[in-house]
Amino acid sequence: MGGFKYIEDIFGNFVRIVRSITIFDVLDILLLTFLIYVFIKLMRETRAMQLLKGILLLLIVFILVKSFDLKVMGYLIDNFMQAGIIALIIVFQPELRRILEKVGRTKVATLASSSEKTTSDRDKAIFGIAEACSRLHDSKTGALIVIERNTRLGDIIEKETTSVINAECEPELFCNLFYNKAPLHDGAVIIRNFRIYAAGCFLPNTQKDQYLSTDLGSRHRAAVGMSENSDALVIVVSEETGNISVALDGQLSRDQTRESLITIMRKYMPGVIVSKKKRSRANAK
Repeated sequence: MGGFKYIEDIFGNFVRIVRSITIFDVLDILLLTFLIYVFIKLMRETRAMQLLKGILLLLIVFILVKSFDLKVMGYLIDNFMQAGIIALIIVFQPELRRILEKVGRTKVATLASSSEKTTSDRDKAIFGIAEACSRLHDSKTGALIVIERNTRLGDIIEKETTSVINAECEPELFCNLFYNKAPLHDGAVIIRNFRIYAAGCFLPNTQKDQYLSTDLGSRHRAAVGMSENSDALVIVVSEETGNISVALDGQLSRDQTRESLITIMRKYMPGVIVSKKKRSRANAK
């Protein structure tokens, strides 16, 4: 009987809470949910998303420390949390500024929009990049191509020197962009959603410059730096030798061929998003 009474009390409390909810409460919940969604979507455009994951891990540690009443860890966590808010504002200052600027110039309808890509888009991008690198290798034209993966590179793309293109990965377009008399040839091209999204992008410097071979130029060092600061796959074509190199996770792999480049991109380029409608059509076939 005691268990039944407990369940009855819970159900009664739930009914009272539901009856007390007004239309304004529903509106409040929906608005908060939308703002959280928009915030996460905007943060995904920058490398700050990776830092947020680290903060979430710290919060979990904080809860565990408090739950088990760990004295030393509790003291350290408490002191860290006191300066945590100020530290977050300092660390996230560039990202917060960009988010506010983007909110100011973005329509509400576009905030909740998402793009869908297919396997054919991915394959077309892979072969387009590989063919472009092969042509640039033959002509000894320097190139720097950044393939965005999980870490969004909005903080790189939104600089004043960058030009947003949003075009398909056509070899001819790559060759025109990296032609040594073209205005954008010195910067990097960023691939997003299997498209040439931006050109003329300047990348962060590597933290291990002194450990790299002296025969590596500024493009190779920028490629290593970009791969250190994100999970991007970076392709470099040397202007002096035409050799093709790939940077990933701070490591540079040199002397790539068209075939090996295709293999690497198939392995590391992000997968595709297929809607349920398209998936059901494919299964029907």
